[in-house]
Amino acid sequence: MAAKNCHNDYKMKFSVDEEFPDLSLHNNHMAKVLTKDIYNKLRGKSTPSGFTVDDIIQTGVDNPGHPFIMTVGCVAGDEESYEVFKDLLDPIISDRHSGYKATDKHKTDLNFENLKASSSLRRHVASRVTLLFGQGGDDLDPNYVLSTRVRTGRSLKGFTLPPHCSRGERRGIEKLSIEALASLEGEFKGKYYPLDGMTDAEQDQLINDHFLFDKPVSPLLTCAGMARDWPDARGIWHNDNKTFLVWVNEEDHLRVISMQKGGNMKEVFRRFCVGLQKIEAIFKKHNHGFSWNEHLGYILTCPSNLGTGLRGGVHVKLPKLSTHAKFEEILTRLRLQKRGTGGVDTASVGGVFDISNADRLGSSEVDQVQMVVDGVKLMVEMEKKLEKGESIDGMIPAQK
Repeated sequence: MAAKNCHNDYKMKFSVDEEFPDLSLHNNHMAKVLTKDIYNKLRGKSTPSGFTVDDIIQTGVDNPGHPFIMTVGCVAGDEESYEVFKDLLDPIISDRHSGYKATDKHKTDLNFENLKASSSLRRHVASRVTLLFGQGGDDLDPNYVLSTRVRTGRSLKGFTLPPHCSRGERRGIEKLSIEALASLEGEFKGKYYPLDGMTDAEQDQLINDHFLFDKPVSPLLTCAGMARDWPDARGIWHNDNKTFLVWVNEEDHLRVISMQKGGNMKEVFRRFCVGLQKIEAIFKKHNHGFSWNEHLGYILTCPSNLGTGLRGGVHVKLPKLSTHAKFEEILTRLRLQKRGTGGVDTASVGGVFDISNADRLGSSEVDQVQMVVDGVKLMVEMEKKLEKGESIDGMIPAQK
């Protein structure tokens, strides 16, 4: 039985034409999909926790577009949002995730041993080119690959998501997270730092380590309701080695990151998989495992992160290749994306880019990290060719 939403009932006194948002200047996935017919069908519904279609679309209504990327324009307020409002969200998901259908099933694979050597890339490259590949991403050239990280988000079953959760829920998530993370041992032993309780020295250290996350300022996040009560019940945990990091109550309940300097993606991915499974086992003991289903994979706040929620990335020096006429085409063919090292809105400095997987939904964690390993290795070989003044035309890959 859906929750009684008095505010939503009040809106029903007005006609569809009176309530339908003006999307005439909008350029996001939500605006492309939402019609008056869909809005009319969904506007009287709400999830068991009271989330409505207007709650879902508000950030996309308030933010017509983005100068660099095609934004999604909507968020989920709870796990049930994806079912109750599937008439809107399924087409958005298909549009955002390369035609992923409502009947498709997602693959999950967190077995790090399934990450393979990169020799399979040869079939995507002209036959006259011979490349030397290592064992599953453990040898990305550190002269070019400066650092490596794999991150994802996780939602805890039984709690609404950050755009919708109450203060009590948020504090309950933090309490469970502190208990779970405090029980980790060995390479995962660490400490939790609450944002509203850390000392100046702790804050300075977290800033120097590039770990600290601050109050969201992006209107995409603030209009979605993710900055409410800041910094109440938000915090950062990291292990003693500073190679495994968990953000609590940011855009998702948990944001989990494995990282280190250099090009050993194999080790970073191993730590990522093992750590995630250890954390979930502890949450399951409290009847709050991670939200997942066979269609959408891991359930997260933004539809763009459904599936794996994974972004496996490296900071890599590509000053020659990045100025090549076919750089963007190469990235597209390898199913990779680039950012500046400071994030999505930043430019490259000194030819250093953050290169990561473009896919989230429909392929597994192993598949997506494999794309990064294979693609970055190829691009580093291209960079070396260009440094010698040689052509890379014969190395342009086929479309993956």
